[in-house]
Amino acid sequence: MRHRISGYRLGRSKDERAALRRNLIKELFDHDRIRTTRTKAEAIRGQAERLITLAKRGNGAGDAAMVHARRLAAARLSDAATVKKLFEDIAPRFENRPGGYTRMVKLGPRFGDAAEMVILELVED
Repeated sequence: MRHRISGYRLGRSKDERAALRRNLIKELFDHDRIRTTRTKAEAIRGQAERLITLAKRGNGAGDAAMVHARRLAAARLSDAATVKKLFEDIAPRFENRPGGYTRMVKLGPRFGDAAEMVILELVED
C-alpha cells in the first residue's frame, strides 16, 4: 500500500530522479516551456513554482537575504546561468502574481507507448 507516500518514483533511483528533476526545471526556465509526460510535469511543477517564489522573495529583500535565496536556488539547479535568468528575468515577470506560475496543456497520448503528453509552460501576464 502507498498510504502517505508522496512524490513520484518515475521508474528511477533517487539520484536519477534528482538529476531528471534538475534538468527538467532548468529546461523549463531556459525555454519557458517543455514537452514531457504528464507524470514528469506533475513531479516538477511544484518545485519549479517554489523556486520562482524563492526568487521573488530574494529580489525584494536585503543583500543577505538575496544572497541566501540565490544560494538555495543554485543548490537546487546547479547552473549559474539558469539561476541568473530566474532572478533577473522570470521572478520580476511574476512580481504581482501570488502563485500559479505554470500551465499544463494536454497533448494526448504518445505513439510509442501511449504515455499522456503535456506542455508545461510558464504563464504570461
